[in-house]
Amino acid sequence: MEASQRMSAQQILTLTLNPALDISTSTEQVVGAHKLRCSTSRVDPGGGGVNVSRVIQRLGGRSIAVYTAGGPVGEAYRRLIEAERIPSVVVPVQGSTRENFTVDETSTGKQYRFVLEGPELTEDEWRACLDLVIQAVPPGGYVVASGSLPPGVPDDFYARVVRLAQEGGARCIVDTSGPALRGALAEGVFLVKPSRRELEEYVGEELNSPESQVEAASTLIARGSAEYVALTLGEAGAVLASTSGVVRLGVPTVKVVSTVGAGDSFLAAFVLRLAQGRSAEEAFKAAVAAGSAAVMTPATELCCRGDVERLEAGLLAGMP
Repeated sequence: MEASQRMSAQQILTLTLNPALDISTSTEQVVGAHKLRCSTSRVDPGGGGVNVSRVIQRLGGRSIAVYTAGGPVGEAYRRLIEAERIPSVVVPVQGSTRENFTVDETSTGKQYRFVLEGPELTEDEWRACLDLVIQAVPPGGYVVASGSLPPGVPDDFYARVVRLAQEGGARCIVDTSGPALRGALAEGVFLVKPSRRELEEYVGEELNSPESQVEAASTLIARGSAEYVALTLGEAGAVLASTSGVVRLGVPTVKVVSTVGAGDSFLAAFVLRLAQGRSAEEAFKAAVAAGSAAVMTPATELCCRGDVERLEAGLLAGMP
């Protein structure tokens, strides 16, 4: 059986402190002060780490998703995760799990995304998440800390997760922004996946040229902030930086339907292929394939395995 069809050889743990019930719909035109008649809505369980686990499962791998859930929305969220049979551990919280809304404007093709703030977590609740990380760190495997931090959670939370993963013999992958990203990079992560905007915010300057993008990613490597930097650039492709050098990859030509979930799909394929024993460059190509496959699907739908494997095969064929 091909490696891409096997379950991951090394265990993957994902962590989502601020999950969201993603609701998507469409209307002909978004106009202020009017009732907008919308199409049938779609509901998906979203949030960085959870989406990573969902894509890993779609690609034939296995992970354990740790996430918070509270209130009626949290209960609906939990049922959706159970329906997809994602191995998971839930941390109950007092506040209600948030909701996000995506509206496609059919007359223009524009997409409007409304991201709500999550519930405030108590110290006992966010510490319970850390305790679960301690218990579930997979030695020799990967811990994926992904998504925003909800109110009440300290900025150094992901930095603490990095330390716990390292102490447990696992490699930590981080996908977040702002102070949470800064704290994690100060600890030194295995892999970080910033978007261009997130990296610009981190370095404090615009990265308009390919040269400036490569320099910023390479600087993180030189400082020991990360072993790998996977910089995603949307339709401009992606950059992978490490001590071995820099690889830049363009995206396959596909029809863009919705960009929601592209980054999570990218990260999921990357970590899964690494866990399956693939090289970093092979994993990078799989990641670009998965991110490209995700934009082919509507609304908050994630990538489809067939699309990922087809695009991945094309990218791998171009390897020396």
